[in-house]
Amino acid sequence: MSRHLFFVSELYALAILRPLQAAIRARGDEVAWFLERESIAQFLRAGETRLTTVPQVMEWRPRAVFVPGNWVPQFFPGLKVEVFHGFSVGKRSEARGHFRVRGAFDLYCTQGPDTTGPFQELQRQLGFFRVEETGWPKLDPLFSQPTKFVARERSTVLYASTFTENITSARELHATIAASAHQGKWQWLVTLHPKMAADVVESYRALQGPNLRFVMTDDILELYSQADVLLSDTSSVVPEFLTQHKPVVTFRNRRPGPHLLDVQQEADVVPALRTALSRPDSLMRAIGEYADRIHPYRDGKSSERVLSAAERAVELGSQGLKRKPINLWRRLQARQRLGYYGRSG
Repeated sequence: MSRHLFFVSELYALAILRPLQAAIRARGDEVAWFLERESIAQFLRAGETRLTTVPQVMEWRPRAVFVPGNWVPQFFPGLKVEVFHGFSVGKRSEARGHFRVRGAFDLYCTQGPDTTGPFQELQRQLGFFRVEETGWPKLDPLFSQPTKFVARERSTVLYASTFTENITSARELHATIAASAHQGKWQWLVTLHPKMAADVVESYRALQGPNLRFVMTDDILELYSQADVLLSDTSSVVPEFLTQHKPVVTFRNRRPGPHLLDVQQEADVVPALRTALSRPDSLMRAIGEYADRIHPYRDGKSSERVLSAAERAVELGSQGLKRKPINLWRRLQARQRLGYYGRSG
């Protein structure tokens, strides 16, 4: 029986890792959670094992540590596996964002060809980590059950926005969403990032009524399946929603393309939603092509592929790899962050 560890820094990691937890348990292995922030603990479920101290992690001795984030303590035992917190959406330059290699990970489990290629090139250049394309565990629940068409009296629009102030649409689109909900032609679902400004959250919560439901959740997947179209901006939810081959309207997206109906003016939002709901052939073809580039896996088995990739990497060890760069300052920062100065795993 193997033991594995989930290293969690943000609340959104729970939805990413739970399908992986299910796959680990299905293999008869064990998994434990280590939370960097105490505030996340209230969202763990009954039966989920939590380790609260670094010495407990050392005693647990995980075979692999899975991380949907940017860092992991190098002194933790086990293979360090990057499973990513989302898709690359262009919020930052690639050198600072999705494709930044910090020397922390032994294995990168990429989501699809769009990210595999760049990481394989980095692997050739740097040589101290492995890359395997596996798909993304978070999306397994979307595809593990056959999608059933549900006839509705009216279409459902999901609105979700990034919390980043200079690119969020939440303030500017509030009046448009409020007016549409009042009209009642569509059913609205609204969810906002946990880091969204409190006044914005309250302004949308106040819109709740028969035509608009406001939802704060740590697992947005259930909302994806309920919606016919997504309205967003430059948010990580955009590519996630597109993997279902459903249309998306964006407001001033930083990386527009033929797979999106992107608008620059608030007055164009509702007409664009009408177009999206008509599902024009050219748009749907572009969505399918884009979805195949970022995440071609629709079998609900990405978690199993991640585990198999990790097992192969463990068996290979350092064979064929260069030594990781020794960044003493970053390693000291990690120890200071967790208040641990004992032995390494």
